[in-house]
Amino acid sequence: MNTAIHHPVKNAGFTLVEIMIVVAIIALLAAIATPNYQRARKRGQAAHILNDLRTIDYALDRWAIEKGKVGTDAATMEDLYPYLKASSKLYTTGADLLGNQYGPSFTVDIGPKLPDASWEALSDTVPASFWSPYK
Repeated sequence: MNTAIHHPVKNAGFTLVEIMIVVAIIALLAAIATPNYQRARKRGQAAHILNDLRTIDYALDRWAIEKGKVGTDAATMEDLYPYLKASSKLYTTGADLLGNQYGPSFTVDIGPKLPDASWEALSDTVPASFWSPYK
């Protein structure tokens, strides 16, 4: 009499179909997440540039008050350095984080303007009203 017990053979692992389904789900999630990440990154860049423009505007106002300048007088970035944080990228380069220069000069009553190249790079993400009064 044969007393050997037969155990069914179990294959541990995943089938090719299961792996392909997981890969397809990951690809779908990546396709959804990537454009949202890029849009959020551009919005962050736009907010940073808008903050730089406000900083320049504030420095220009302080320069005009301290130097007794009127609305049609112009200042350069060098004139504004005493009113900017010395360790900032704005102070060291005079450019936005896309590498586009602010200036070269700023009229007291008009203030700084958004560089055209920055507008072109970010206009698909933020509306023109976002840049007011710097566009």
